[in-house]
Amino acid sequence: MIVKTEHAFIRAFAAAVGKKEGEGPLGRQFDYVDTDDRFGQPTWEMAESECARLALSLALAKLPDAAADLLIAGDLQNQCVSSAYGLLDFEIPYLGIYGACSNLTEGMALGAMLLSGGAAKRVALVTSSHNCAAERQFRSPIEYGGQRTPTAQWTVTGAGGYILDAAHGDVRICDCLIGRVQDVGLRDLTDMGAAMAPAAADTLFRYFEESGTRPEDYDAVITGDLGAHGSLLLGTLCRDRDLPLENHFDCGNLIYDASQDVHAGGSGCGCSATVLGAKFLPMLGRGELSSVLMLATGALMSKDSVAQGRSIPAIAHLVHLAHR
Repeated sequence: MIVKTEHAFIRAFAAAVGKKEGEGPLGRQFDYVDTDDRFGQPTWEMAESECARLALSLALAKLPDAAADLLIAGDLQNQCVSSAYGLLDFEIPYLGIYGACSNLTEGMALGAMLLSGGAAKRVALVTSSHNCAAERQFRSPIEYGGQRTPTAQWTVTGAGGYILDAAHGDVRICDCLIGRVQDVGLRDLTDMGAAMAPAAADTLFRYFEESGTRPEDYDAVITGDLGAHGSLLLGTLCRDRDLPLENHFDCGNLIYDASQDVHAGGSGCGCSATVLGAKFLPMLGRGELSSVLMLATGALMSKDSVAQGRSIPAIAHLVHLAHR
């Protein structure tokens, strides 16, 4: 069911990213670019925590009072430890979430509903990922030197900090649709795009049916991190339903360029979190875009579930964003 959010706006945003992301097409649009992906920390996991801390600090610094009633945050690490450690010192009431790479729109939808329901006046949202930390947890450590397949995506080192407000902001969160878990039986840990595309399609089809709209009614339909392979699959699924996505953009295809050897593109919680804010929010704020759909997609597996031969379920949550 589509949930209308009458009192929810994006008031501020900031992104902190790693070296590779800073060298990509959007590098100049990020608030902070680290020189070596360590963010001054001794481990990759601690580096991600510092990245998340920077993103929220920079976002709050854009407000006159630098305050929030509630903090929603999540990452890819076990028990969301990057968020818990990195955001500890802010002392804001905290809700940890785990939707894998769908964390951005999951958190945005939850925040918008809490604001519209009067439970808070301002909500901070942070999602993050780190390439080296994610590879160590889900696949093989970078130092192992394993060869990556053509369908593999590069986990983004980065974090996005969003400040959602009940009254102020140039971008309005109009409504949202919570996704349903989809499992089409795929087991390839190096092809997340194929696992997530059906979930994105399911959420889009439900949204168009319930709202009575079509893709061309929006300036853009943005997905979180399907990458090159997943984007092609989503396009095919939509054409089969007579819903061609001529205005589709994928954050995983935008954050890097072909010269950066990322194979099928970017992924991770930090992918959609940084690209949406750096590229699309300014365009919405200026009125260059008037209405877009944003879906962040997530693969809900663990290294143990994959090792035990289980398939990879996925989910996609949608938020409708508009120029105020």
